[in-house]
Amino acid sequence: MAFRHRTVTGITKKPPTPWCWVPSLYLAEGLPYVMVMAVSVILYKDLGVSNAQIALYTSWLYLPWVIKPLWSPVVELFRTRRLWIWTLQLVLGAAFAGVALSLPGDAFLRWSLVLFWLAAFSAATHDVAADGFYMLALNERQQSFFVGIRSTFYRLANITGQGLLVMLAGRLQEQTGNVRLGWQLALGALGLCLLAAGSYHALILPRPQGDQAAGASPGQHFIEGFLNTLVSFFQKPRIITLLLFLLFYRFAEAQLVKLAAPFLMDARERGGLGLTTEQVGFVYGTVGIAALTVGGLLGGILVSRHGLKRWLWPMALLMNVPNLAYVSFALLKPVSLTWICIGVAWEQFGYGFGFTAFLMYMIRIARGPNPTAHYAICTGFMALGMMLPGMISGTVQEWLGYKTFFIWIMLATLPSFAVCFWIPLEPDFGRRTVPG
Repeated sequence: MAFRHRTVTGITKKPPTPWCWVPSLYLAEGLPYVMVMAVSVILYKDLGVSNAQIALYTSWLYLPWVIKPLWSPVVELFRTRRLWIWTLQLVLGAAFAGVALSLPGDAFLRWSLVLFWLAAFSAATHDVAADGFYMLALNERQQSFFVGIRSTFYRLANITGQGLLVMLAGRLQEQTGNVRLGWQLALGALGLCLLAAGSYHALILPRPQGDQAAGASPGQHFIEGFLNTLVSFFQKPRIITLLLFLLFYRFAEAQLVKLAAPFLMDARERGGLGLTTEQVGFVYGTVGIAALTVGGLLGGILVSRHGLKRWLWPMALLMNVPNLAYVSFALLKPVSLTWICIGVAWEQFGYGFGFTAFLMYMIRIARGPNPTAHYAICTGFMALGMMLPGMISGTVQEWLGYKTFFIWIMLATLPSFAVCFWIPLEPDFGRRTVPG
């Protein structure tokens, strides 16, 4: 991998080791996503926003990831990925600091949503720049070695945001006696961390020669190539079946994920479990994310050994059946935090295990010409499959109540099984071949 090196008094300066920037880059990539998608739900619940509004507004925040494939080429056309990365991290830091400043006002919902939208578009664009930079700045051997490192630190970002930061906000609420001040301090700390990350990466990121702006001059050629790529995706055999899989495999989970934390936090007289913000950060954001990670790792190992076809149905079952944990929570109202942790961990482990099938099948759909672009289109439909059901989930829950809503979630798992029945799948797909 060739790099441009700066020289000082004739001495060539070597690029920094990937250990100096890969972990921090993927922490900075994961934190904004989990803040926009998950922590915003807990924040608004703490501030008294209704479940219907929470589900609708925070589900809309998926939109940048839905349409990301449409504007991601802009990152390649203008400026370098390196510049996009650290600039967007500064923007993200300012956006979350702005959310913190908006909370005391009467119009906090409106202004915080505007800033969350800014953060969402910046985070989705940062994803494109960071993943592209990873491919340019590392050679093939380094990419293979650091793929586990980047995945680990992305998961740590999820635990940091959904777990530790929520726990910090809860602890500050107890100490100050002020819910909004607790969130302000926590979000302000996050903003400072991302501002520091942007400043750090502006100095430390290497300068690979391949990280050049393509320029906007070949506009017509680019548009034609983009349209041809898009058309070729929709010309894939049985494309309707494939799209239904992308949209409905997580139909139940898309609704559950928006109401899980509000259910845990709602008062018992309103049908919830009455957990504090700090407890939700521990149960859902720490124990739950750890179980999710273990489930994903186990799923990847089993698919690599036996192929996806053998594990598709067990994965679909294990992703959906553990949702019964929330049915039992709503009916039995457990008071033991240990039992709540076990139920949440079971559901999250199953989701992580079952989601492996989804990720692997997106790879299968993207095979053939233009696999990178087609995979990006798949991720857009994946986000759309989470956005649309999530938007209505809060209204459905308020209409049905928690008990009936979680029973509805179990019925909503049926489309997931239906699409698994119809998709084409080769027996050996996903199996790691072993020579000899």
